[in-house]
Amino acid sequence: MAERPASVATAQRTRLRPRDAATLLVIDHSAATPRVLMGRRRPDQVFLPDTFVFPGGRVEAADRTFARHHPLPPREAACLKIAMRGRASDLRAAALALAAVRETFEETGFIVGERSPHDGSGPAGGWSGFLAEGFRPRLGRLAFFARAITPPGRARRYDTRFFIVDAAEVAHRAASMDGELLDIDWFTIDHARRLKLPSITRHVLEDLARHLARPKREIGAGTVPFYFHRHGRQERLLLQRAAGK
Repeated sequence: MAERPASVATAQRTRLRPRDAATLLVIDHSAATPRVLMGRRRPDQVFLPDTFVFPGGRVEAADRTFARHHPLPPREAACLKIAMRGRASDLRAAALALAAVRETFEETGFIVGERSPHDGSGPAGGWSGFLAEGFRPRLGRLAFFARAITPPGRARRYDTRFFIVDAAEVAHRAASMDGELLDIDWFTIDHARRLKLPSITRHVLEDLARHLARPKREIGAGTVPFYFHRHGRQERLLLQRAAGK
């Protein structure tokens, strides 16, 4: 098979539609200095190889199925629907949060959820292992924290929503992990700044630093930074949260 000209391949990457994805910032407040959960992506991965990231990944069909039974609090769902590409819905918002929880479980073993007997039912995929541990997801304490769309021209593009949750919401850590992340650990902001980070992870890390520095660190308050590229330049838009719960 003949190789496609580089110009054609580049044009096709530019036209790639970003896929919905989600990431979870798990914050440990048990020590004097807060720490965030991160891991290093394997060097052989196509997307962001050998860089430290927060756990996360793309939304799967099972997340959309599970979203019918695990809604987000209305305030978080409403914020997620702001400027949502395609058809905005509460189910899609919940699927994003569920993807963040599921991917965190798959990559780190950490379960954000609550005890629940497993009767063998439920969606397949990553949720099978989650449910088999005897837990169900709990989304009530997750907050929409940031959003970023991968720039055009990349081999893969994602429309990623970053969620934040306190480590106190972690109910269990499973022994099995998928091996996508290496060197999984808790890092202070200062330590994380010295790691090899993707550009967007570095930006969100600074957003996290500002959040943690506020006297009142209310999760779900204020604005949500939205990173995207327009005319070849990165822009940062602040999405305003609606008042109320």
